[in-house]
Amino acid sequence: MRRLCVAISTYTNPVDPDRADDDTARAGGLTTGEVARRLGVAPTTVRSWDRRYGLGPDARTGGRHRRWTAADVARLERMCALTASGLPPAEAARIALSGAPPQPDQAPRPAAAPPRPAAREPDRAGSGLRLGDARQECKGVARAALRLDAAALDGLLTAAIEEHGLIAAWTEIIVPTLQAVGRKWERSDERYVEVEHFLSWHVSSALRRGAPAAAAPRPGATTLLACVPGENHTLPLEVLTVALTQRGIPVRMFGGALPVESLVAAVRRTGPVAVGLWAQSRTTASRPLAQHVASMQWGVRGSRRKPLVLTLGPGWAGRTVPGLPRPSGLAEAVAVVESLVQGGQPPT
Repeated sequence: MRRLCVAISTYTNPVDPDRADDDTARAGGLTTGEVARRLGVAPTTVRSWDRRYGLGPDARTGGRHRRWTAADVARLERMCALTASGLPPAEAARIALSGAPPQPDQAPRPAAAPPRPAAREPDRAGSGLRLGDARQECKGVARAALRLDAAALDGLLTAAIEEHGLIAAWTEIIVPTLQAVGRKWERSDERYVEVEHFLSWHVSSALRRGAPAAAAPRPGATTLLACVPGENHTLPLEVLTVALTQRGIPVRMFGGALPVESLVAAVRRTGPVAVGLWAQSRTTASRPLAQHVASMQWGVRGSRRKPLVLTLGPGWAGRTVPGLPRPSGLAEAVAVVESLVQGGQPPT
């Protein structure tokens, strides 16, 4: 089966973080980077909690540099545990700052222990992932996925989407991590397949948790999204569905391997302004299918309309259909549909 993801080696850190953290603590507190490594989150997340919720250190050095004491770190560890248990960040911060025990329905589940960095807790999958210049958040997400740590992974994915927005989180954090896991799978004689499935499932779950309510149908605004027959990689279309819904665009998402006759029937029933067809593999990308859907028309004579078909995914590379756009990524696909919805479509 062709993978959504691709390549990576091992990520190793020759420094003993326990010793470094202890030495720094004795010298007057930890830096933000050291705290983030200890918690298994990104430094930007720690700074964001300081800025948004007042979870910063009690004291700062000259130049406003943060130095975190054991008490400061304990508050952040509690914040991690509460958010990983499903509590909204603002409520989790309130409880962490107050020192009060959570209400019975807010108590964190046992599985919601704060994530620890891979160097502190030996990687049960055997090694880490080399993520190069990817965002720091990628490393935390990758470590949680390799440990099969559901609570930590949910918390990190939710925080990334909330802090950076869906498009940036998908493009700069989630996709590089998925690619790294996929490359590890390819190089490990089919080991780590469970990590890829685990990560993909939790990304999908994070999307559903953060998705707004479906937009009400509007004439000339509906977008239909589906995988071509034989294609089951739905995750990119799930992301596009949420991104368009966030912009108030009504979407009809049909998921994986939609049969041709069902796709045609769905287009006729919904009269979409755009149809996105995802193909992960060149063996599933079908020019005749895309051209057939693009030629479909409806409405009365003189004001008949037809959809704009977007050929989405790497399967269309080298199989470009003349006259049909092939967006290079999520941001471009969203921009094409938004422009189409806002500008309308001339009748044929």
